[in-house]
Formats: sequence, structure tokens, C-alpha cells
Amino acid sequence: MKKQKLVVLPNSWEKTFSGQLPLMGHRNWVVIADAAYPQHSAAAIETLKVKGDPLQTIRKIVALVDSSPHLAATIYTDLELQFVAEKDAPGVTRFRRGLGEVLNGRQASALPHEEIIAKLDECARTFRVLVLKTEQTIPYTSVFLELGCGYWPSEAEQRMRAAMRKRNCQ
Repeated sequence: MKKQKLVVLPNSWEKTFSGQLPLMGHRNWVVIADAAYPQHSAAAIETLKVKGDPLQTIRKIVALVDSSPHLAATIYTDLELQFVAEKDAPGVTRFRRGLGEVLNGRQASALPHEEIIAKLDECARTFRVLVLKTEQTIPYTSVFLELGCGYWPSEAEQRMRAAMRKRNCQ
């Protein structure tokens, strides 16, 4: 079994990420993870250590994905984040508010953490996943971006598939 790489990049993660972004596409994932997020054993999952404000990291990643004409992202957050109490995790209220501002009205699907991890693990069997591990010490604050095609909307895909079914070309 090939070992997964952990790359520590105190200030250059953006350059590394920007270099990898043009190679990413439909079915790749990017995770901006909290400090306790585990290192995966799958060789397709690369982890970069990121220093600095996690909300700024999320903002930069979303902006970089948005600026890539070939990409679109489905965003997932942990459902558990909605239930973490301030008394148990000081700063969680500020983080939730800040995350809402960073996502700026974007739809983010809140799913149970284990359900998101199962999706990610399934993807990593065939496609690459990039984890940006932050120093965030508030639980369930990871943000998951499932990348899709930025120039081919799902509605167009559905119409094409329907046309193929009509002709028995499945």
C-alpha cells in the first residue's frame, strides 16, 4: 500500500493549490479541515498543512474555485456544526457567523459528518482528494467541496441523458 503524503507549507499552500487547481475537475474534492481531521490512508488523498485563519482559507479556496471556468463546487458542511454549543466550543458562534459571510449566500448542504466522509472515501477509490488541514480547534468546522464541471450544468447533462434513453443508447 502506497503511503499518503503530508506536505507542510507554512506560507506557500496557495501557490501549491493554485498549481493543482487546473488539474482538478469533475469528481475531485477539496476539504478545508479542522486540526483534528484525520490523515487518510488512501494514496489518492493528499494533505497540506495550512497556517492562518481557517475562514480566510475557506474564502480563498472558494474564490479560486469560482475563478476557474472549468469548475463548479457543491459545498458540504457537517450537520453537527449546527448543534455545537458555545459553552462546549468557545468561538463556534463566531465561526458559524463567519462561515455564512464567507459562503455569501451559496447553498451548502449540511450532512452528518460520517455521511460526508463516506462520500469522500468512495470518491478517493478513483479520484484525487486534496485536504487543507488548518489549525482550527473547533469541532465539525470542516468544509467539503465536491468539484463538478463549470461549463456543463447538471440540467444539460440530464437533458442529454434523457435523449440517450429515448434512443436506447444508455
